[in-house]
Amino acid sequence: STSDFLVHLLNPVVAVVIGFLAFATALARQLHVQEYRAWNYWSCVTMVGVFGTMAADVLHVGLHIPYVASMILFAILLAMIFALWQRSEHTLSMHTITTPRRELFYWATVIATFALGTAAGDFTAASLHLGYITSIGLFAVLIMIPATGYYLLSWNAIASFWIAYVLTRPLGASIADTLGKPKSQGGVGIGAGWVALLFTAAIAVIVNYLARTNRDVQQIDRASS
Repeated sequence: STSDFLVHLLNPVVAVVIGFLAFATALARQLHVQEYRAWNYWSCVTMVGVFGTMAADVLHVGLHIPYVASMILFAILLAMIFALWQRSEHTLSMHTITTPRRELFYWATVIATFALGTAAGDFTAASLHLGYITSIGLFAVLIMIPATGYYLLSWNAIASFWIAYVLTRPLGASIADTLGKPKSQGGVGIGAGWVALLFTAAIAVIVNYLARTNRDVQQIDRASS
């Protein structure tokens, strides 16, 4: 929603530059600290979401590349990052991200997953003509597959996590598009700016709660480690 709002409010090139600078600033702050801090981390995730959306949209809107092609491109890119990460660090677990190199692999992966997810959401809604509401249902069902596999069928935790991570993006984007897009395009018509403001406020409330309580901080068993 933020990406859509900025692209329509400003010149698209200017909007992309602003998105990149905001992302680069948030990433620099995140890499500078030596420990997890909720505001730094989630600000970076938010900026990745905005810039990742812009990256996917530029391929389609600016270069007229079909969504299915951009999906394949970002899927290949994601697979390459995973392969390099695994070869270098011998694990893809986010719980082992304790070095700058591993964190760089992590953020490269996150960017690729957001771009892939954006393309996937647009592909189902526009190219397959499913619309935004149907896309919500589709990705809601799909995201339950790794959850069910992990909790009931003992699927690999790392694979389940990354499958779910990729699917969070098209699910969230479909919800945002449903709320923000005009009724003539199958949306509710609230507007991208208002939807962006609404979810920014929601993120701020949740992150403030996490920062105050540390409920999301992993507790490490020093005796066993």
